[in-house]
Amino acid sequence: MSYMFENNRKIAVITGASSGFGRASVIKFVANGWNVIALARRAEKLSELQQEVGEQYCYVKQLDVCEQQQIDEFAQFLDQQGISIDLLVNNAGLALGLESADKALHDDWQVMVDTNIKGLIFMTRALLPQMVEKKKGHIINLGSIAGTYAYPGGNTYGASKAFVAQFSLNLRADLAGTGIRVTNIEPGLAETEFSVVRFHGDQEKADSIYQGLEPLSAEDIAESIFWSASLPSHVNINRIEIMPTCQSFSPLNISR
Repeated sequence: MSYMFENNRKIAVITGASSGFGRASVIKFVANGWNVIALARRAEKLSELQQEVGEQYCYVKQLDVCEQQQIDEFAQFLDQQGISIDLLVNNAGLALGLESADKALHDDWQVMVDTNIKGLIFMTRALLPQMVEKKKGHIINLGSIAGTYAYPGGNTYGASKAFVAQFSLNLRADLAGTGIRVTNIEPGLAETEFSVVRFHGDQEKADSIYQGLEPLSAEDIAESIFWSASLPSHVNINRIEIMPTCQSFSPLNISR
């Protein structure tokens, strides 16, 4: 056991842990007997989270999944400290803008690709060899119903989550026989900082999305993540698609 955790709890690495699904997942896992290594860009938010759940169970590290060097250094840190992880939750991700493809900002598209696709696959690639070596582990990716159901303005965000869905399935194919589990969690409408980020900090616009509705909460998704991870090792949940009751499938649009 490494110096940072002086107990025999399982260890989860959770990205994007400073808010939303990631933060709620850290709280859920620690409360249910896990150690967590929480990763995010906002060090102050991570520190607040660590104080809330207990330093003895939560180690925090500032990390931007868009920076491959930081990911590689983190993987080296785990090896150097003899830290063997049981679970990787690839939660870091975002949507930027809701404009049609002809009006979307190039920079927004680039950030979504760097975070939702590159960050997820590089983090997976960095930590996967350790799991393969010990023939044990679980990777949980945070996708979205946007990866299945197209909507106006979803363009690159939806495509990036479709990538996550297919990457998760291909991981399962690659890892057959290794004992490693792979799960893709696909939330629908959920009220977190997601829309605030999407609308570049416009809180009023973000709030209007959820007005009069009862969307999913961060805790709802954390519950599904924890459930998937807590099942017996011979049980693999391939994917979970979750919507609030108020949300359903859009009718196929016909323009006249």
